[in-house]
Amino acid sequence: MPILLSKASKMPCKSWSLQAGETCPGSINKETKEIISVCKDCYAKSGFYNMPNVKGPREHNRKDWKRPEWADEMVQALDTERYFRWFDSGDVYSAALGQKIYEVIRRTPWCSHWLPTKSYTIPKIKYWLDRIKTLPNASVRYSSPSTTGQYTEEHGSCVVQNVSDLFTGQGVVACEAYTRGGKCGPCRACWDKNVSMILYPLHTPKKKINIQINRVQKVA
Repeated sequence: MPILLSKASKMPCKSWSLQAGETCPGSINKETKEIISVCKDCYAKSGFYNMPNVKGPREHNRKDWKRPEWADEMVQALDTERYFRWFDSGDVYSAALGQKIYEVIRRTPWCSHWLPTKSYTIPKIKYWLDRIKTLPNASVRYSSPSTTGQYTEEHGSCVVQNVSDLFTGQGVVACEAYTRGGKCGPCRACWDKNVSMILYPLHTPKKKINIQINRVQKVA
């Protein structure tokens, strides 16, 4: 089976993805068993993400990574890549997958990897996410469950409701893709390990970006 990479129109690079929701254990609150707020209107569960030609590769990938040859073939597939994103949909849903991703990133030092994730709430998976974090070419961003700009030292990304008065400070960067028609453009902040926090304006199929004043709150 071939390696199937995707290319979201926003991104400056290829990505490897899974079906959203089905592979997102961190989207469920452990205590209430409910979907956390930031995942309730996930953009990757509607629209063109439900088209067969989009779902097909993600369903393929869920089986494909389990092959013994997968890590070797992923390394080969990234031979000419300089930036790579893991999961424009889906997440690390098992420790075994985390271990294989660690191996791929470790063996591709020429490529900068960005891995946004909510699976850090699962201890067995977090073990491998923390190991991936130690690699010099990996930017692992633990996503805050908030949609109102609340985050802690543990988090590397957070969603905010509005965008016109985003708080930025040392190591904090506000995503400005909305100013470029939803494109990353020349920005590579998400891949930059020196950037401790990325702030993203909320974007869901049901809500357009609201250009109003919002204050981001860092929770102690």
